[in-house]
Amino acid sequence: MLRVEHLAASYGPAQVLFDINFEIGAGEVVTLLGRNGMGKTTTIRTLMGLVVARAGAVSFDGEPLTGLPPYRVAQAGLGLVPEGRQIFPTLSVEENLVATAAARFGPPRWTIERIYAFFPRLAERRRHMGNQLSGGEQQMLAIGRALMTNPKLIILDEATEGLAPLVRAEVWNCLARLKADGQAILLVDKHLDALQKLADRHVVIEKGHVVWTGTTAALAADATVRRRYLQV
Repeated sequence: MLRVEHLAASYGPAQVLFDINFEIGAGEVVTLLGRNGMGKTTTIRTLMGLVVARAGAVSFDGEPLTGLPPYRVAQAGLGLVPEGRQIFPTLSVEENLVATAAARFGPPRWTIERIYAFFPRLAERRRHMGNQLSGGEQQMLAIGRALMTNPKLIILDEATEGLAPLVRAEVWNCLARLKADGQAILLVDKHLDALQKLADRHVVIEKGHVVWTGTTAALAADATVRRRYLQV
């Protein structure tokens, strides 16, 4: 579904990504792992067209994405839940959802009614403004807003950052339900134990390079990789 080949990117003269390679198949859950500042968020921003690729190629369903503006990337079927959630604070829950609603690949799988069934708390808060929600509710809204684009692949950057343990558990449960529904997911988060329970494969990034890829079972068995690249 998604193919990333030799991707490089910079912020001005400072190169951040050097040689990023990975793939995501239909229905797969794949993580980007690595310590802070290693290039995970930049990889996501480059995939979405928010950072211009310096070299390499990104394709989705066989069509090139490299060089497209963010709205065209979204139209191709990628939905983003950005770091920091970035919901519209002065729009209601329902207005946030309506703002991104789209059905580009036939009848929509995700409608407001289905989002409310998936996240009952959002149904209860549908008239509340975005800035009146708790952190967990904002994250649910950010996920719901991305799903309303009816993406083929949903990307979550720091999926549970800043959330209390019980709320984190709700988000992980939500993502497990999406996986069971066949949704392809690309995921960044710091909670390795939870990621290993959810993901099919992992991509480890160190200083802008992919240094390891493999299955959850392979990662669990490789103490050297975990110690060298993932422990703080």
